Amino acid sequence: MSPEQTDHGSVTTGPTTRQGTVSVREVVHLHLDPLGGLAGDMFLAAVLDAWPNLYGGMVEAMRAAGLPEEWSVVHRPARDHGLTGSRLAIAAPEGGPERPTGTFRDIRARLEASPLAPKVLRRALAIFTLLAEAEARVHGGQPDEVHFHEIADWDSVADIVGAAYMIELFERATWSVGVLPLGSGRVVTSHGPLPVPAPATVHLLEGFPVSDDGIAGERVTPTGAAILRSLEPGRRPPEGTLQITASGYGFGTRRLPGLANTLRLLAFGAAGDRFSRDDRFSREQIAVLRFEVDDQTPEDLSIGLARIAGLPAVRDICQWPVYGKKGRVLFSVQILCDPVAVDLVAEACFEETTTIGLRWHVEHRAVLTRDAREVTVAGKAMGVKRVVRPHGIRTAKAESDDIAQLDLNESERAALRRRIEAAALEGADE
Repeated sequence: MSPEQTDHGSVTTGPTTRQGTVSVREVVHLHLDPLGGLAGDMFLAAVLDAWPNLYGGMVEAMRAAGLPEEWSVVHRPARDHGLTGSRLAIAAPEGGPERPTGTFRDIRARLEASPLAPKVLRRALAIFTLLAEAEARVHGGQPDEVHFHEIADWDSVADIVGAAYMIELFERATWSVGVLPLGSGRVVTSHGPLPVPAPATVHLLEGFPVSDDGIAGERVTPTGAAILRSLEPGRRPPEGTLQITASGYGFGTRRLPGLANTLRLLAFGAAGDRFSRDDRFSREQIAVLRFEVDDQTPEDLSIGLARIAGLPAVRDICQWPVYGKKGRVLFSVQILCDPVAVDLVAEACFEETTTIGLRWHVEHRAVLTRDAREVTVAGKAMGVKRVVRPHGIRTAKAESDDIAQLDLNESERAALRRRIEAAALEGADE
């Protein structure tokens, strides 16, 4: 069987010379170079070209999201205008059932009912939310009611879920993107012919650098634009000395005149091994929102902040009293949340507090590996957080809320806390 032939649903990977032995855990930054453009399948193919071993886990995530078994997912070598890389094709069987369509509410319900890993589910829903908000802005209505046509098809759903799976593998890495090709002409959609870039794509690409290289056609698809927006990428790799550790080329299906229709991915590691090379230390991006309140009672503000803290994307909230103009005492509030959820969290701030404005930005942060679990002490299931600190030192901290529910005095609470934390550390290597 030649490299360009595969059995139904099987895979033949592309060249692996670019992969080397670099683990995704060692990557601290990834740069996307959209020479030909950017689409969901091109993004996945570029990652798989650098790490073909990720194919199995990606397909498992797609199947968990509902991709029928009869649909094939084929990753194969490709060549275009002197460049070698790979291409990913997700295809329905001949004469198969009618392709699905549905509203964002329908798609979200299907995904939430699936056995997807929580992080992958959260990322996939974030990408779909960006698409729904863009479509609602362009065509009117509420995001939940947006009726996806082409994007509800299984191949597009698989692209988004596969991208979510890949992105979460690089959770410690930052992203950047080069200048995007603008494209031109018309694209046929369920709404009729639309100009290129499609209106929803234009909304998703606001703020990104674009250039017209004179080649017509749709160069960035709505799915590709939503994936890119979810990454909150910079425009160039971070300052400092890095080393290129892997690269991949993901080809699209179109042939462009005089130009390879490819998305290049460059992966960078830290020069001199500045960062941890295991699971004990990771880097990620976090959004920081700040605002002040001077006309809301502390009692009501605490209710509002508790509701904001209950949003899945919110990581932490803190507040402190400060002096404002005219010597008035006010509350300064800081919220940490996932970068893709800034708009959602900002809306909650306006709904739950009296602030009339806020600031936000995205920061890089380093975090130690931690997990949450339950241990049984004195016949009760008690929550505890475990942390792996530098040099393999492990610590544990009992959940105060669980202890507070018990009728215990201070010394009894302290003794129970020690028992919970000791039990968690004894099972640290289970």
